[in-house]
Amino acid sequence: MNHPLRILLLDDDVFMLELLTEMIGSLGYPHVHADTDARSALKALPTFRPDLLICDLSLPEMDGIEFLRTVAEKGFTGSVVLLSGMDSGILRAARTLAAAQGLTILGAFSKPLARTALAELLAAAGARSAPLHGDRK
Repeated sequence: MNHPLRILLLDDDVFMLELLTEMIGSLGYPHVHADTDARSALKALPTFRPDLLICDLSLPEMDGIEFLRTVAEKGFTGSVVLLSGMDSGILRAARTLAAAQGLTILGAFSKPLARTALAELLAAAGARSAPLHGDRK
């Protein structure tokens, strides 16, 4: 294990969640909470306390932008990676909107996310969150 980075995955595609969870685990990051529902993911935030959110933009009931706005309102200070099957213009707009909410956006990527890109993002999130781990129980 590289370090105790906590990662919350949110995607309504179960296959994509399983793929990301497996890739993240194989890269040495075992602390993953995967969810297909934004409202359920919001409920997990206070107890799981993720350092990194990897979030799909296209979700039923509560889309990724609304989810991120709510996460920002709750004071989330970790990093965010946006994923989507939508075109690059939508990804850029979502990145801008999320950053305007005060979130730290590590990147916005089309699905599927390449393993090498994922490894770099996890390392960046880990480096950014390292000082926060001293106060964890």
